[in-house]
Amino acid sequence: MKLRLSQLPVRNQRVLMRVDFNVPLKDDGSILDDSRILGALPSIRYVLEQGGSLILMSHLGRPKGAIDPKATLSPCAERLSALLQRPVIMAPDCVGEAVDSLAQHLKSGSVLMLENLRFHVGEEEPANEPGFVEGLARLGDVYVNDAFGTAHRAHASTALIARFFPNKAAMGFLIEKELANLEPLLKNPKRPFYAIIGGAKVASKAGIVKNLLDKLDALFIGGGMAFPFMAAQKISIGRSLCLETDIPIAKEIIDMAQQKGVQLHLPLDIVAKSEGAPNTVFTSGLPAGWAGMDIGPKTVQAWKKEFHNAATIYWNGPVGVYEQPPFDQGTLGIATALAKCSGIHTIVGGGDSIAAIQQMGLAPYFTHLSTGGGASLEFLEYGHLPGIDALSNAVS
Repeated sequence: MKLRLSQLPVRNQRVLMRVDFNVPLKDDGSILDDSRILGALPSIRYVLEQGGSLILMSHLGRPKGAIDPKATLSPCAERLSALLQRPVIMAPDCVGEAVDSLAQHLKSGSVLMLENLRFHVGEEEPANEPGFVEGLARLGDVYVNDAFGTAHRAHASTALIARFFPNKAAMGFLIEKELANLEPLLKNPKRPFYAIIGGAKVASKAGIVKNLLDKLDALFIGGGMAFPFMAAQKISIGRSLCLETDIPIAKEIIDMAQQKGVQLHLPLDIVAKSEGAPNTVFTSGLPAGWAGMDIGPKTVQAWKKEFHNAATIYWNGPVGVYEQPPFDQGTLGIATALAKCSGIHTIVGGGDSIAAIQQMGLAPYFTHLSTGGGASLEFLEYGHLPGIDALSNAVS
């Protein structure tokens, strides 16, 4: 078991905390969605209440090792200041003499926000700026990682930095919550256990599907993922998106599911489009010239009935081209159906699935919405993440 924030003495300590403030911004630079900042508040407030001072570090966007004024973390500092109702000092950089001075003079109860880590090449490519991680480590007395969304990256601030804090590198409450919800899916999920897997590419999610098959009772495949599975079963898919290399992977998963007695559910109908024709629902494959865009109403109704037989449901990925209405109806239908599954553990693995749930105001009806799409996928595929592996072990 890894060291937890609640086990870390923080009183009169400078707590260097990695958070995930990679928030979406509007064109004017203001924050579109502050849910990632809200997710870090329990750990932030705990440190301040316990008498520690806080030095927060995060990335925002992909500035690729160069300063980009559009990727400054200033809006995050302003939003956090409003939420905490106390000043948040914005640093001019994340390393260097000026930052060292700000950190050294930080008083208990104060908060310092470092500038975007990815303004330095050393964050993503530590070997190309070897002094960067040391410069970060100098700023704190203890280290906390509460950025689950980046825990699958072996970057300077998420993995390498922990070695500078022997027995003083802990996970924050957000990561602790993520593990509490995801680990049971790998070890001992409440059965029957169902998974709904959507999105576009089979190859990117084959690992998680194969790893979960030993525990699953039923697997539902939607979105672009469905077409290689249909093609593997000789069902016509028209001109739907389908990589040839995904078809044998889909065939392997079909065979594995059959061997392990896992029920496999593919769409019963598909909403498709074709140039110059109205969108049409097909129930027995797609004609030439038609591209599948969403699961159809028959599929939503059939799956909805099945969901009530489950004890645990894990959902990752939209089941249609969610960002292009009206092809969002399948994803919204699945979100609504799951929200009505009272008494069932419903866990959603990041990305567009969560966007749909939040858009509809359904978040309170789900057991857990993961803050890291890629991180939750990798955790369920491999069972561990570099940003968590690097933390100190708890003393038993």
